[in-house]
Amino acid sequence: MGKFVIKQTATGYKFDLKAGNGEVIATSEIYTTEAACIKGLESVKACCVGEVEDQTVEPIEAKKHPKFELYTDKSGDFRFRLKAKNGQIIATSEGYKTKPSCENGIESVKKNAPDAEVTKAE
Repeated sequence: MGKFVIKQTATGYKFDLKAGNGEVIATSEIYTTEAACIKGLESVKACCVGEVEDQTVEPIEAKKHPKFELYTDKSGDFRFRLKAKNGQIIATSEGYKTKPSCENGIESVKKNAPDAEVTKAE
């Protein structure tokens, strides 16, 4: 079972969504308050049912928000970002060397986020 881990940083708060094996599958932006961070992770729980918009193939078939955007970064790695109903990015992934690995990351968010417990980093 996955869990959200809230962590205080030098400039605010962020969360990581971790899979049952402890691997980080998605990370948030930095929020100014812990309450805003919690609101952000609740948004991930609500929006992780979105479809996947694959931006690595032409033509791009646009999907409605909320959605996952699968794309390649400047170094050629595959990544995803989860966008809320308002179009804001609410979670991002690490870089993956292969597209199937990135797709597995998206599926892991869909599986783990809805029922993930919320904890604070020690």
